[in-house]
Amino acid sequence: MAVLLMAVAVVVLLALVFAAFSVHILKQYERAVKFHLGRVGDDAFGPGVIFIIPLIERIRRVSLRIVTMPIQSQGIITRDNVSVDVSAVAYYKVDNAVRAVIAIENVHEAIDQIAQTTLRAVVGRHTLDETLSETEKINKNIREILDVQTEDWGVQVTLVELKDIQLPESMKRAMARQAEAEREKRAKIIAAEGEALAAGELAHAADVMMAHPLALQLRNLQTLVEIAVDKNSTVVFPAPLMSTIQELGAFLNRETAAAGPLASLSPAHSNGESATESSVR
Repeated sequence: MAVLLMAVAVVVLLALVFAAFSVHILKQYERAVKFHLGRVGDDAFGPGVIFIIPLIERIRRVSLRIVTMPIQSQGIITRDNVSVDVSAVAYYKVDNAVRAVIAIENVHEAIDQIAQTTLRAVVGRHTLDETLSETEKINKNIREILDVQTEDWGVQVTLVELKDIQLPESMKRAMARQAEAEREKRAKIIAAEGEALAAGELAHAADVMMAHPLALQLRNLQTLVEIAVDKNSTVVFPAPLMSTIQELGAFLNRETAAAGPLASLSPAHSNGESATESSVR
């Protein structure tokens, strides 16, 4: 009886060990590549419970989640011979679990190395201004190149983004001066445009006042009201300068014309008196 119980216990223990090595539970984001005597089938297994034959079959778990892979900073010389340090980040996921296991030994390491070389190659084909302003285009080019390289590995690169661009201090100062000069140029252009618009409006206002003289008087009264608000002790009466000068010129011309005949009559009158006196004598 004791021998029978011991045999049953051994059988149960062997069954538990067999179950522990043959039953595997895969999560929702996992797939299993099964090796049957060293050979791999066409499809991966999972998720859920899968069974294997111990010592004959083995499995390799593969995660299908998106992996975030930082690309370390690379010293790059741009097309216009400016040295910059560029770092980026790449996102990829396993699209075919079987190829990801069979085609390459370490997917993460391989993508990391090829991403660094691709980053240097793509950024080196652009100038500094293009690198700073056309980041979306550069990101797209890097992703497309990586996608072509990793397609045979069963991996899809979903996104590549330039994370940081470090410039030399001398280049930063030069760019700051350039930005300051650009702002000054825009300020001068805006001021000139304002002057041009103001001149046009003043010319229009002058035409209106010339056509309607009372408009100038109303403007003068409005100016007096604005001055009176400050309670100044001095009141300035604006007057049309050009009309005042014309009136003054007309007055001087009249005075000169009136004084001219009198000056011409004075010598004749003196000569008449002399002739009379000599005849009397």
